[in-house]
Amino acid sequence: MSELYFEIREAEEGGYIARALGQSIYTEADTYEEIKINIKDAVVCHFEEKDIPKLIRLHFVRDELLVV
Repeated sequence: MSELYFEIREAEEGGYIARALGQSIYTEADTYEEIKINIKDAVVCHFEEKDIPKLIRLHFVRDELLVV
């Protein structure tokens, strides 16, 4: 695997949650900078050294409602 996608969302209670698409990797953090660090750590822990993806693509999802 050369690339891994993460979906990042704002948590309801504050901070951020991230999950890998197609893998069982999940992490959370209080700030956006921390979530990026936690994602790297989680990926390194999840894969063996020879299997670590070369790129991690972050997709930030934001749910917002507009009242009409």
